[in-house]
Amino acid sequence: MISGLVVVALVLLGFNSVFVVKEGQNALLLQFGRIVRSDYQPGLHFKVPLAQQAVLFDNRILGLDAPPERYFTKEKKTVAVDFYVKWRIADNAAYYRATAGDPTAAIGRLTPVVKDALRDEFNSRPLEELISGGRKDITGHVRERTDAVARKTLGVSIVDVRIKRIDLPEEVSGSVYKRMRTERTRLANELRSTGQENAQKIHADADRQRAVILADANRDATSVRGDGDAKAAAIYASAYGQDPEFFAFYRSMAAYRKAFADGKSTLVLKPDSEFLRYLNDGPGRQR
Repeated sequence: MISGLVVVALVLLGFNSVFVVKEGQNALLLQFGRIVRSDYQPGLHFKVPLAQQAVLFDNRILGLDAPPERYFTKEKKTVAVDFYVKWRIADNAAYYRATAGDPTAAIGRLTPVVKDALRDEFNSRPLEELISGGRKDITGHVRERTDAVARKTLGVSIVDVRIKRIDLPEEVSGSVYKRMRTERTRLANELRSTGQENAQKIHADADRQRAVILADANRDATSVRGDGDAKAAAIYASAYGQDPEFFAFYRSMAAYRKAFADGKSTLVLKPDSEFLRYLNDGPGRQR
């Protein structure tokens, strides 16, 4: 009987002398309530049974999602701010001393720190800046400030601070939206006016380039046409000088072809008209 109790006691002491730290966990070791070690890695570890106690912490990123809080802006206008915070344990020993390892206690002490930082940021900024895109600066400043305080007093680090939404009171939202609409209308008119001005400049420049191109083309065409006419006249003169009778015949044939091209033309001429010379006599014959 006694030997059985001894075996059971030894087994219990054996189980009490080991503890396991899982992935995603931190641990520290207490001896009679005093911290003796706080840097355990995941795995199997040993401790003095009965005299020492292992305390495990969640090493993952934890969340703080507080209810919306009302703040005053620089113009003393109220806004309702809905935010959340992501945090994790950075110093096991400091965290245990501040909260006894209770996440609820940590959140209870961390919440007013974040709210105070947000209050200071909103109190120093006008409403227009908050609406038009000042959230990133606010959350950056709040994260830096709360991280410094939380590390020192709670042993936790602030991973991120985000503002989910900013709600305006009804008496404020109407005037704000009206002012924003007026501002956007003004910007739209300016952009439209600038666009029209640029369009007119582009059209004027295109018309100028078109006029220059047409003038250059007409000049070049006239020059080429003049050169062609001169060469044609020279060729005609040379041909006329070589055989005046044939040249006269050729010119008459060209005139006939042009005059009777449509097959419907009617000419009323005297029989002895010079125009009918080659139709009456044929080439090479003298009248």
